Amino acid sequence: MRTLRLILLLLACLVGGAAQAQELNARVNVNHQKVQGTDASVFDNLQEALTRFINERQWTQLQYARNERINCAFNITVNKYDSGNQTFECTLTVQATRPVYGSTYTTPIFATTDESFNFRYVEFENLEFRPEMLDNDLTALVAYYCYLIIGLDLDTFAPMGGTDVLEQARNITQGSQSLVLSAKGWKAFDDMKNRYAIINDYLDSGLESMRRLMYTYHREGLDVMAENAERGRSAITDAIELLGQAHSDKPLSLLPQLFTEFKRDEIVAIYQGKATAKEKDDIYNTLSSINASMNVQWRKIQQ
Repeated sequence: MRTLRLILLLLACLVGGAAQAQELNARVNVNHQKVQGTDASVFDNLQEALTRFINERQWTQLQYARNERINCAFNITVNKYDSGNQTFECTLTVQATRPVYGSTYTTPIFATTDESFNFRYVEFENLEFRPEMLDNDLTALVAYYCYLIIGLDLDTFAPMGGTDVLEQARNITQGSQSLVLSAKGWKAFDDMKNRYAIINDYLDSGLESMRRLMYTYHREGLDVMAENAERGRSAITDAIELLGQAHSDKPLSLLPQLFTEFKRDEIVAIYQGKATAKEKDDIYNTLSSINASMNVQWRKIQQ
């Protein structure tokens, strides 16, 4: 059962020679409509190479059944391509989802847009990732997001369950400081929503409430709703309180706002026409304080 994933994963680490399966089931799409006059084969080959790199690599020592692989999407928009230097300037939109127990519904666990997804790719080259020597912009970028997705998924199945994997993502940010093409995004203070800021805040002890809400919201909340809607919604209310606490603990962190962006429609659906008036008002006030730009949506909660 998927709900027993973390136990099985931990047991797999203790059993020598245990069969292993890849963690991710990724769809990769390379959109090159902005680039004219270039043979499309280079973009097709990039898409195929990345699909193999993400899905065929064993990212951790944990054991996943094929039906437990994490569904995710890497949508790459090529803004500029220099065929002479074989360099790409791209925007990446990455998303990851998780099934909800007892239902056919899948819920987003992470989504973001990376405006500085820049790298060099030589057509037909073998993509390699060596954590001890990060010398390739493309594989470092992709590996960072792979570890981030796996770590956050584990957090939804056990409190702080993805710490070790998330540390791998942070190690990449530290080891990629000298990379040139993807330099923007690896360093502190480039902006508050870059790769460094995201993983640094997730692992910040002052933002532990942000990590704890992942388990409360998903395992104690959504996974329970098919069996007991009231109990599940009550846990999600607790998770929203943790979200508000995270925002209060570190007001400059964009993680709480990022969470509201990819969870907006889901949260509205959970409360609209349900729950008590006070509960709705409390949820509205918390979400509005975090992301007032979505107040039109948050008001639907009070209906």
